[in-house]
This record gives sequence, structure tokens and C-alpha cells, in this order.
Amino acid sequence: MLERAVESGSHSQIYVLVVEDSPGDAKLIEMAFDRGRTRPRLYIVEDGVEALDFLHREGKYANCPRPHLVLLDLNLPRKSGLEVLSEIKRDPHLKVIPTVVLTTSDDELEILRCYQHHANCYLVKPTSFQKFCHAIACIEALWLDAAKLPN
Repeated sequence: MLERAVESGSHSQIYVLVVEDSPGDAKLIEMAFDRGRTRPRLYIVEDGVEALDFLHREGKYANCPRPHLVLLDLNLPRKSGLEVLSEIKRDPHLKVIPTVVLTTSDDELEILRCYQHHANCYLVKPTSFQKFCHAIACIEALWLDAAKLPN
């Protein structure tokens, strides 16, 4: 798990769990959030099993905070993103956490499956850094700035 802490200025600290197995994409997400104004604390895990351990605060994640938002890749080792999404949305304590699928697939069936498993949003990872930053800025503006999230 990588933890990147940045002070959030006048906002209360916001926690985002990033479930991403690509170190390059994880770095892009981190860089894009660094350009934003909310500046959440990011926790980055590399597979679906770690994601669920983090969310359930088990093992080495026992003292980690509950995230306000989950950014979830689909193509993950050990447990797929769709399996993680399904477990999040079946759990009465976790299902209220907004879960944004951020993945490379634009397959219509994959998109449908994610929404059937109650994804809050599905975004295809942009291929340019500028568009990637814009996508993260949109996530930040909606989910971390405008939306009222449960504690």
C-alpha cells in the first residue's frame, strides 16, 4: 500500500482508496489529484484482496481510515474489480461509499455489468495526460467537492 498525504487546506481531510495494479496509472492518478483543489489523502492498493482488506480494516489495514471514495480498476490480480465492486455493494456498511470504476475497457457489456453491480460511475481511462487530469478533476469536483458524503 502506498499512502500519499497532503494537507487539504480548509476542507476536512478526505480519504480516497485507489485500487490500481499499474504503478504508472497510480502515479498518474496521484499527479492529477496534486493539481486539484481538494487534495485528498490517497491510499493505493494493488489488488482486489488488498482492497477488501483495507475496506474491512483487516490485517495491516486495521488502523486505516474509512475512505470517502473508491477509485477501482477492473483488471486486478487475485480478485477482479467487478468482484470487489460486488462485495462492496453487498456489504451494508460499505455500499454507501461511492465507487467509481476507472479502467481501460470501453466494452459495453463490461460497463453494463458494473452498473448492474451498482457502480456509482464508470470512466474509461483517457490516453493523454491532459485528459486524464481532466477526468480526475471531474471526479474531484463531483464526488469530493459538490457531493455530500456520509461520514
